[in-house]
Formats: sequence, C-alpha cells, structure tokens
Amino acid sequence: MTTVTSLRRSAAGATLALLCFTASPAFAQDEEEEKAITVSGSVSFTNDYRFRGVSQSDEEIAIQGGLTIAHESGIYIGTWGSNLAGWGTFGGANAELDLIVGFSTTIGDAAIDTGITWYTYPGGADNSDFFEGYFSVSGTTGPLSLTAAVNYAPEQEALGNFSATPFSNGQSEDNLYLSGNADFGIPNTPVTLSAHIGYSEGNPGLGPNGTSVAPTGEYWDWSLGASVPITGPLSLSVAYVDTDIGVAESAFLQPNFSLGNDGTGQIADAQLVIALTAEF
Repeated sequence: MTTVTSLRRSAAGATLALLCFTASPAFAQDEEEEKAITVSGSVSFTNDYRFRGVSQSDEEIAIQGGLTIAHESGIYIGTWGSNLAGWGTFGGANAELDLIVGFSTTIGDAAIDTGITWYTYPGGADNSDFFEGYFSVSGTTGPLSLTAAVNYAPEQEALGNFSATPFSNGQSEDNLYLSGNADFGIPNTPVTLSAHIGYSEGNPGLGPNGTSVAPTGEYWDWSLGASVPITGPLSLSVAYVDTDIGVAESAFLQPNFSLGNDGTGQIADAQLVIALTAEF
C-alpha cells in the first residue's frame, strides 16, 4: 500500500476547476484566480513498491503517479496510485488508488500538514478499503530538513484480524504509524541524502482479504538513501529499505505474506529500491 504530505499519493476536479476559471468574463479575475490555485504532480517508475517497508508489488516493477490541487488557503485535494502484485486478494485492477484531502500551513519556522487518506482498490474487495488520518511537522535549518509524522486509522473492518475462520467480517482494529524523516542536501553538490524510520502498531494478522497495514502486529521499518536530479523534472533515487520482520514472525502469515503467494521468499526483507521520477 510510502504522502500528498510528501506527495506519496490528484484529482480529476482539476480540469473542472480550471474550466470554471477560464469561463469567467473578466481576464484580470482569471489571472487572479489561477494564481490562487496550484497543480502539481509526479510520475515514477520503480523496481519495487514498498509501503512502510513491506513490498506491495511482489518485489517487482511498479508505475506510480500522483496529482495535487492546492488552494492558497492551504486546503488541497489529491490522488495517488500504483499497481499491486503478489500478496493479498484485492482483485479487480490489482491496483491501489488513494484519495486525499488535507490542509497545510506554516507556524513560525514549522510547516504543518494534516488530512485524511482513503485507500481504495478499484474493482477489488470493498472490505479492503480504509481511511487514515495524518499529521506532520517539518522544519529546515541550512541543508537539513526534518519531519515527524503520525498516521492513525480508527477501527475498521479492513484492519480486522484473520482468525481461525477464513473471513473476519465483523472484526475491526485500529492502526498507528509513527515516523521520522531527515533530508540533507550535500553542500555544493546536487545530491540529497535521506533517512527514514517508522513504527507500526496494529492488527496481529492478515485482514479479511489476506492483507494488513501492520501484518505482524507491531514492527519497525527504516531506510537510507540518496537522490539526484538528472535533467529538467527528472530525478533518480536509490534507497536501502528494511524491516525487523523476520522469517519466524511472518511464518504464520504464509502463504500470502511471501513472494508469489507460494510460501517462499520474504516481502519484508532488505531491498534496494531504485526509482526514476518526473515532477511537474
């Protein structure tokens, strides 16, 4: 399933909004309105889609993209999507589509970002969809940027436990995710170093469709990486991603929690994730 916050995850309403602005009879008003709205987005090609340290693409290639429409007031809407593969039984397009609404502002030197993300799986099982709130605080000093964030999903069926029966309808769990990120731009170079650490606490088992945000109940994930601009909007990033979920801990989640759903191979082990991203 890693924020319009950091624009992990654009909105079809962009076209409608822009059409409304251009339909205004006053050209000066058009200019003023357009300045109040900004549209941004990105498209990425990566060798693995890792969400909180766990592969969502069976450690295979993923194509991802997002779009955000932001108002000068700080309110924004967005969407982000990626193909999926491997574990779970999402069905349908076997894809993830996140819908986001949020608000960002600054207080002193701190950047505040808060909102709600709705995780959906088009054409798949309805009880795999869930929503999650997020809140982050960021600050920058010189070449160093730091971010602390909390994500919380209240009790929902999609986060329920997979019990002795093959279905967990009626069960529900909540999920907490705490994370910290650091980015350091190496002076006099185009290279930015990054570090991430996250802690998940949620349902100790797979959900109603063989999926879970925190498959082993609680675990840590982390990453170390670097990024560099290539040309124009293109950039290249490389990150070493890992978790503390071991073979023994994930054994009771087999065969779903494995490469190809065959009970072999790990999807929460160390991986070098390489991504080519175009931003606009």
